[in-house]
Amino acid sequence: MNANVSKPAVFLDRDGVLVEERSYITDITDLKIFPYTASCIRILKELGYYAICISNQSAVGRGMMQLSDLKVINLYLKEHTGIDAIYCCPHYWKENIPACDCRKPQTGLFRQAMRDFPIDLQDSYMVGDRATDIMAGQKIGVRTILLE
Repeated sequence: MNANVSKPAVFLDRDGVLVEERSYITDITDLKIFPYTASCIRILKELGYYAICISNQSAVGRGMMQLSDLKVINLYLKEHTGIDAIYCCPHYWKENIPACDCRKPQTGLFRQAMRDFPIDLQDSYMVGDRATDIMAGQKIGVRTILLE
């Protein structure tokens, strides 16, 4: 729990925004952080934003990796970028299995971040490279930025 005064957040997708898009990243050796990611995170924080990653990671639900592997990847990403927190949906939606509330475009991960951090949504943003990122940002009520 973060006891700081309420401030805005920049919610960031992982693949294609913080790191290179590489299909399913199931091992830390597959993770390629963009060379500018850490400096961008530092600038966001200097400007008074929380930098929070919100990411769908269905490789866990597909049985391609263990949740413990994802935790190792997330810790590495956090240590090498300075991001405040990483929230991931490990679920894989398929027919006859109910969809979870954390997989974007749902807003469960945003709500979890808001329980953990005093976030001012009015001045917050979602940055992503897919329609589901933008839809999730719109559902939670933040400004959205689509990267191409």
